[in-house]
Amino acid sequence: MRGWGPWVAVLAVVFVLSALRLRALATVVSLAWLVWCVWTWVRPGPR
Repeated sequence: MRGWGPWVAVLAVVFVLSALRLRALATVVSLAWLVWCVWTWVRPGPR
């Protein structure tokens, strides 16, 4: 369950920003998280 911490934290931040009517910022946070996840998945490993 330790690996779920960052996912839950980002989801909570997005929900809070959305509730505060800061949907543009919530979108930026979501897209940044998506880009980071994709980057960590496709980046070349250590040689």
